[in-house]
Parts: sequence; C-alpha cells; structure tokens
Amino acid sequence: MARIIDLAVYLPEKILSNQDLEKVFPSWTAQKIFDKTGIKERRIAADNETAGDMGIKAAENLFDQGIVDKDDIDFLVFCTQAPDYILPTTACIMQSQLNLQKTCGALDINLGCSGYVYGLSIANGLIESGAASNVLLITSDTYSKYINPEDKSVRTLFGDAATATVVGTSIADASIGPFVFGTDGEGAENLIVPAGMFRLPKSSETGVEIEDSSGNRRAQDDLYMNGPEIMLFSLREVPKALNALFDKAETSSKDYDYFVLHQANTFMLDALRKKLKLPSDKIPIFLEKTGNTVSSTIPIVLDNLLKEKKISDGTKLTLCGFGVGYSWSACHIQF
Repeated sequence: MARIIDLAVYLPEKILSNQDLEKVFPSWTAQKIFDKTGIKERRIAADNETAGDMGIKAAENLFDQGIVDKDDIDFLVFCTQAPDYILPTTACIMQSQLNLQKTCGALDINLGCSGYVYGLSIANGLIESGAASNVLLITSDTYSKYINPEDKSVRTLFGDAATATVVGTSIADASIGPFVFGTDGEGAENLIVPAGMFRLPKSSETGVEIEDSSGNRRAQDDLYMNGPEIMLFSLREVPKALNALFDKAETSSKDYDYFVLHQANTFMLDALRKKLKLPSDKIPIFLEKTGNTVSSTIPIVLDNLLKEKKISDGTKLTLCGFGVGYSWSACHIQF
C-alpha cells in the first residue's frame, strides 16, 4: 500500500486582489466579489513563468523540507492543463531541471479539477505494482494565461499555484485508496478553451472578442465557463461519487475526520455541504487568498491542515476533485 510522505506548495508573487478587480469591473465591488466567491485575492503567474517553472519551485520547496531526498524519487507525474510545450513532455524537462536520477520515469497527465486524485491513483498503482518506490506528484496550472481580462465570470475565480507531493510505501495503517472515478464528456463544452489546438487552431477569427449578456468579453482563444451548468453537474455527481466510495471502502461519512473537496468557490462548497448533510467543520475551506487553483486546490488544503496540526497519525479523509471534462474522482486517505 502507499501513503503520502510529504507535500509542499508554491504560490506566485503577484497578487490580484478584489480591489484590483473592482477597478476593472466597477459594478462588482470588492465585497460583492468576496460574497459571491469567498475569495479576496488570487496569485497570478508572471508573464514569463510557466506551469513547469512553478512545479519545479514547488518540488524544490518540498526537498528543502528535508524529509525526502531527490535521489529517492523514481517516478515523476506532472498534472497540468498548461504544458510548457506541445512536445516534449514537460515532466521530462522537469526531471532534468530538478536533477532527478535518469532512471526516473516521467509523464504528464492533462486533467484539471479532478487531477490531484487521479494523480494519487497513478502513484498508488505504481507503488502497489512494484514499478516505483517513491513517486513525485506535481500539480501546476496557469489558467490566468487563458483568461480574458474583461471576463469577470472567470477572472474573479481562478488563481495560479503549484504543489508537490511525494507518495511512497505505506507504514503502519497509513494508506491511499480505494478510488472511484467518473467521466461525462458531454459536459466538455461547459468549461473549455475552444481555440488553440488542432480541432480549432488560433487565427484572426478566433481572436475576435464578443460580449455576452452579462457584459463579459471573451474570444474563442479564451477560457469559457458555464457556471450554472458546472454547479448542476457538481451537485449531481459529487454526492453519488462519495456514496460509491463509502460502499467501496465499507465506510460511512461518520468515519471521516475531513472531506477535502475541490475548492471551486465557497458558494458551491456550502451547497455541497448542505446536500451531503455534513457539519461545516468537516469541510475545510481554504481559497480566500489563492482562488480556484484547479488541480492544486486539494493539496493546498492538505498543506494548510498539516501546518495547523489538524492532521496527525490516524486521521482519515475523503478527497474529491470534480470539474473540467466533466471529470471527477474521489478517494480515501489515512495518515
């Protein structure tokens, strides 16, 4: 069995506050943005800072903690939807820049909000199969580079961040899994960057901006999100996924200390908490100063819980990521 050995976070230096956004969207005050999202500020990658750069910094932060040595890593999994290049694989470049052993495997996975849990499942499988002993799972995204600056529907929500987690062989009762997964590709168009790859290459036409009924401006080159449909999807599938996990793990909601859900926004988290009939202290919320950081939201919450000493040996958690794809995944974790 596998376990989480250590994790670390990297946040870019640039801060985009609600006060900054109020200057762009005068009808949305800083307080109104906070009331709608639960977010006061979000970190934004520098113009020349890539998801790969941020992931490397998160990994260096982890190695600086001294619990895991670089030479211990024999597999690198990089989860991003903003790779440095179409090819080669960003994980291969990261292996070199982190000075990991050349016997280390490396691959990218292209997933968003469900990516951390999917990444844990890959790491868990590599360890349980004997293919690896210590897997470095890095999540990093720069959604800000996909966002039209005049689209408040997404600019108020998303921030950039990276995390690094080392998954290794279990000791005592610490474990990861079981897992449940789900996919509904019919929802793909509700959270998408329509242009820029081979289905619809960028052109002068895809760069033409339009204004929607809410006054948001975007082109086909930009990120688009249908918020109401994403909300309906989440309220429909997350409870079903958690119930499926309880059945698979032969547990119930009462057996878990925390439910660490993808931090989309506080409105969605509150709605899910009510639907799941869970007390507020069971669903930690940590996005006020980071925003929705896609695949990094769950490990950022875990890092916060560890720093606040709310996680100790024997703590049991349910993790659930859900969103772009539509894709979702949930798992049991015991520290």
